[in-house]
Formats: sequence, C-alpha cells, structure tokens
Amino acid sequence: MADSGFPLPPEAFCPLCADTVRDPVTIPCGDTYCLECIKIYWDQFDHMGVYSCPQCRATFTPRPVLKRNLPDVYHEPRRELPELTPFPYLNREVYCDFCVGRRNKAVKSCLMCLAYYCETHVKPHYESSTFKRHKLVDEMGHLDRKICPQHEKGLELFCRTDQMCICVLCTVREHRSHNITSAEDERIEKQKVLVVTQTEVQRIIQERMKELQELKHNIDVLKSEAQRAQAESDKTFHEMLQAVERWKSEINQMIMANMQSAMSQAEGYVDRLEQEIMELQRRDAELQQILETEDNIHFLQSFPTLCVAPEAMVPKVLINPQFSFGEMSKTASDMKENLDDICKKEMGKLSKTVSETPVYILLPRNGSKRLKVPLNVDFQEPKNRTDFLRYACKLSFDPNTVYKELVLTDGNQKVTRKKTTQFYPDHPERFDGFSQVLCKEPLTGFRFYWEAEWSGEFSIGVAYRSISRKGKNSHSLLGYNDKSWSLLCSDSGYSAWHNKVDRDLPGAPRATRIGVYLDYAGNTVAFYSVSDTMTPIHRFKAQFTEPLYAGFGVGSSVTLCQLKQPY
Repeated sequence: MADSGFPLPPEAFCPLCADTVRDPVTIPCGDTYCLECIKIYWDQFDHMGVYSCPQCRATFTPRPVLKRNLPDVYHEPRRELPELTPFPYLNREVYCDFCVGRRNKAVKSCLMCLAYYCETHVKPHYESSTFKRHKLVDEMGHLDRKICPQHEKGLELFCRTDQMCICVLCTVREHRSHNITSAEDERIEKQKVLVVTQTEVQRIIQERMKELQELKHNIDVLKSEAQRAQAESDKTFHEMLQAVERWKSEINQMIMANMQSAMSQAEGYVDRLEQEIMELQRRDAELQQILETEDNIHFLQSFPTLCVAPEAMVPKVLINPQFSFGEMSKTASDMKENLDDICKKEMGKLSKTVSETPVYILLPRNGSKRLKVPLNVDFQEPKNRTDFLRYACKLSFDPNTVYKELVLTDGNQKVTRKKTTQFYPDHPERFDGFSQVLCKEPLTGFRFYWEAEWSGEFSIGVAYRSISRKGKNSHSLLGYNDKSWSLLCSDSGYSAWHNKVDRDLPGAPRATRIGVYLDYAGNTVAFYSVSDTMTPIHRFKAQFTEPLYAGFGVGSSVTLCQLKQPY
C-alpha cells in the first residue's frame, strides 16, 4: 500500500496478522479483525462452544455471526486474495519487540520467549549459554497462536482426543484423561500424512501436464486434418461442373465452421487446464513451505487445512475418435460422382453426423469413481437397456444431506425411513423439512444412467447443489422449484414435477425399479420403467447451468442398484 503521508489509526491493523485489515469485521466487544483471521482463530474453539476476543479476552456464546463492515471505514481498495491462501498470517512484515523508538524489522522469532528479534537483539541468543535451549525460527506473524487462550501458557502438547494443541494446565481440567502427546511426536505422525498429500499433488501436476501436452498435440492434428480436408475438397469441387459450385461453397463453410468451433473450444480447455496446473503448483509450494517449517505448533494448526488434496477443477478433455474431417472430403468425392440428387442426400447425412458427433469428450474427475467413457462410445440416443447401461455410473447417498428420520445402510447404497429420529450432526447441506437425500457424485458434461428400487411412495430426480435444504417449503422440496426435476411414484401412478408445475402421467406401467437417463450436454433427463425394451415414463427438457446431483424423496425405502457397463 502506498504511503499517503498520514499514519493509519491502530484499528486499521488486524492484531492477529499484524497487517492492514482486509474485509474488516467488528465483533460484539468492539474490536476489529480481518474476516479470515478471526474465522481461523475461532475455528479452534468450536469443540468448546465458547469464543473469546484475542485482545480483551471477552467471551461469547454462541459463536457470533461475522459480517463485513459496510462501508469499509478505512477506505482501502479491496485487494483480491489468491484462491489458495490458507495462511494469511504467514511471513508478514513483523517488527522487533525489543527495539526502542524506531523499531527494526524482525528476522527471527523465538519459540521459547514467544518474541520477535531484529538482527541486533537476536545476538544474545547466539552468544549466551542462557539461551542455548531456546529455538529460533524464521517464520513470522503467528506467535500469538502459541498461547493457550484459557490459561495464557505456552502450547507444548497435543490432545489427540480433541485434535488440538494445549498447554500443560489444560491436562489438569479441560483435557483430563485424554490421549495427550508432545507436539513434536504428533507432528511426526501428521507429517507422514502431509507428505503423502504432497506426493499426490505432485502426481496430479505431472498427470495434468501430460494431458496438456497430449491435448495441444491432438489440437494440431485436428487443425492439420481440417486443412487437408479443405484442400481435398477444393480439388474435388474444382473438377465438378459449374452447376454444383454451390455445394462446394456449403461444404467448405461446414469445414471451416467446425474447425473454428473446435479451436474455440480448445482455447477454453487449454486455458482452464493451465490454470489448474498453476493452482496445483501453488498448493505444492504451500505444502513444501509448511513441511519445512520448524515450528511444530504452527505445523499442527495448519495441518487440517492442507492435508486434503485439492479437488479437480477441470474435466479431462479427449479428442473424440469418432470426429474426423476426412468424412467431409470423402463426401465431396461421392457428390462429384452422383451429381445433384446424390449431393442433396449426402449433404443431409453429413450435416446430421456433424451435429451429433462432438469434437471433444469430457470425462468428469470424481476421484477413484471417475467415469470411464470407452473410445467406441455410441453417441446415438439409447434404445434398449444395453444401450443405457453404457452410461451406467456408480452413485452413493450423501450422509451430510440425509433427513433426520432416514437411515443409510449397505455402504450408503440403501436408505430406509424410520419412525424414530436419528441423531445426525448439524450440517448446512442436510434436509430438515422433508424426507429427502442427495447423492455425493456431481453429474455434468456427459451422459449418465442409474436405477433405483423403491417401496412406499417416493420421488426420484435430479437437483442442483444450490437447492435449499432448510424449512418445509417449495424451495427445498424436490421438483417444486427451478433447481430440481422429479418423478413422483406411488401405487396409484406417476406425476412429473418441476418448478411447482405437475403433470399426471396416466397409462405408464407401474414398476418397482426406475431408470434415470441424464444427457447433460443434451439438456435432457428421462425416466424409464426398467426392462429389456425400457418403457419411457417421462422426459424433461431443460437448460442445465450447474452440476446435477441424483435426489430422492423416501416414503419407505430406496436402494441404488448395482449396474455394470456392457464392455
């Protein structure tokens, strides 16, 4: 921040990170902090339910709701933080605690003294035997987090029962009889986990870089094929009579339009893949930084944020082997031989083929449950159960969304409604008004098929993750809002629901097994009575704008069927 010539007031600095306040929030006692800093600080006390101000030690129960101060009283332009910034307090500019007058920049911090030292005042730690057991480290800006907020003693131990750093006095009351170990021993165990996480991140980086190279190569091949197809087409049409000149123009336009479309899509995929690699490299750098820290407490407190490998941001992009520009040049030769009547027929066939055959295949990345799309996949509409099973995907119910009267069994593959309330932990994604549950797996970019067996009245469908989960109203009921589509099934028949609009479906055969076919790119979700011929029940057409999740309303029980792809 540029020097304006006037000193900033003390309240313009966050006491936790010692930097200018970003996204300022004022807590009930009147003290002001960065939104992210106070959130991280209070997260450590969620298990206790009592939260305190790091400055005045005022306590609050329950946890105060944090809201940004509007307008920003410091009139500072908001600085955009990078997406991965788990340590806003790490290595910020910190000043020596022992300088008088003008304070020099600190170069070391002592884990025993819990103080910062400049080059001058740190010398006794090197020269005097009094400080021989003290530990100097390079990290700055987080010594305040080494003090126990309850007893104001140094944090030296780790409670494995509550998964938090504690002081010696904590073992007497709050953590009495708990599984206690030294911070150093716990760091050794958790470092093993973090090393595995970093190895996984590095593996993903290598995998993405390889994908990027392959994609760029295949894009060049596509471009060469387009240019070759256009050259062959020019040669063929040059030999044709002037009467068919108009067909030459049309096929050239088709080639160029598809090449431009393919190149335009490719630019987006390349940019997104490069961005993901940069984000992964940044995460790798953060992991390396925390692995090299000498401060055990800082390492342990940072561990929960960094131990989980990042989720994939970009689907894997493949060049569809069924897409080829060579088909266009071949068609031009056929047109030359058969003249006007054949030209009309072949152009119609070619236009249909091009419109239905995508250039790229997007493979959603769902960890070990990644959807496998065969190279010989048929992009025609499925007609029988074997066709549908080519798009079979493995789903599982999400425990975080399940209603309080539902019980999950069989590895989260079956859900049953009970008359008694189950004591699930509070979760923002849990339905609390209706007997509903969503599946974990996001569905986007391709085709998916799943089946479910049911008893009692039930509904089956798809929903955006942004569907409301709280309250007993239409915003959270499957099919009664613009964020979900559902089929309501009962002994008396079926009805289709979307955005409070229902449609009775008389004549549809009753079935205890329902199949759902989602063509995300085709903006279609359809329901079938499962058999060899697959009797259709209803089809929704919609413009999907978010990843979808399979959803169910449970009257008695619902079981996700285990399906195998026929290859």
